[in-house]
Amino acid sequence: MEKYFGGHGSMTSEHFNTAGRMVKTGLTASVIVSQWTWAATLLQSSNVAWQFGVSGPFWYASGATIQVLLFGVLAISLKQVAPSAHTMCEIVRARWGKAAHLTFLFFAFCANIIVTSMLLLGGAATVEALTGMDYRLAAFLIPWGVILYTSAGGLKATFLASYLHTAVIFAVLITMILVVYIKEYGSDQIYAYLEQNTSYNTTECQIIYSTNSTVEGTFYEQGKYSCGPVPGNAQGSYLTMLSEGGLMFGIINIVGNFGTVFVDQSYWQSAIAARPASAARGYLLGGLCWFAIPFSLATSLGLTSTALMLPITSSEAGAGLVPPAVATYLLGRGGSVAILVMLFMAIVSTGSAESIAVSSLIAYDVYRTY
Repeated sequence: MEKYFGGHGSMTSEHFNTAGRMVKTGLTASVIVSQWTWAATLLQSSNVAWQFGVSGPFWYASGATIQVLLFGVLAISLKQVAPSAHTMCEIVRARWGKAAHLTFLFFAFCANIIVTSMLLLGGAATVEALTGMDYRLAAFLIPWGVILYTSAGGLKATFLASYLHTAVIFAVLITMILVVYIKEYGSDQIYAYLEQNTSYNTTECQIIYSTNSTVEGTFYEQGKYSCGPVPGNAQGSYLTMLSEGGLMFGIINIVGNFGTVFVDQSYWQSAIAARPASAARGYLLGGLCWFAIPFSLATSLGLTSTALMLPITSSEAGAGLVPPAVATYLLGRGGSVAILVMLFMAIVSTGSAESIAVSSLIAYDVYRTY
């Protein structure tokens, strides 16, 4: 497959880490979408919808799109200033010397470790919730598929696989939107349910979350279940953008994601692999396409969990179990499988990019330099 898409017969270190530096706009955009679709993109975006309402998905998606769009500007400078670079740390060393190089190398490895850990933990927790498999075993098994094809095909294999992963993620995403807003419910119904949710008082919430529909048999706790007015939201509504919690989350999301994009070697690698004319356009297109994933998934599955008042606790929502819970409720076993496949695609695509990023840093910034 790699040869069919213009690959070379022999694999050199240069081609393994740069994919020939001739990747076009569409493939660059798809790999950006794939790399930026973490387990958290699918799981935690619905959690903030569960917590804050419609403001949560907006701040999650917009707060993480800005950095990718701005990186497109950096990609242009990279192609002009350092067209033969392999890693961002090489550029730092050439410009500022050994001390700065070691500092950035440390932060680059930290970013890779944090992202990979989050992928494995988020994926393992969901696999355990849906299948009963021990999360430690799941976390051990998940990376092996990534390691095998990444080590065999290098960055070009990662790009081609990411295209497939992105297609599968969008297919499941569109399915979930159609099921929620066309097949099972409608936007008017979800809107009415969300308004009704915030109208309940404590006693009514206790009756709803009860084993025998009485206050005596309740398992409801204030703040543990999504029932009643939302603290910090205008008029306690899930349907407002005026949310203190949502705004605070948005600010943290915007600031924090600058670090995870600009210090992550995998994004620099995509810019290095792209054609000079395709680098900026690929990042702009990828950022815009990526916005649809957390926003659409959270406004469908995330808001539906609150609208239907499913018995999801705050700790379960925090663990990223809102999408699998809603998908299983709506589609049964098929919904569970769809979310698992979608999550696996996200983990594998980002995991392969992180693998290549770390191998490039070790090869060019540790082994070759020192």
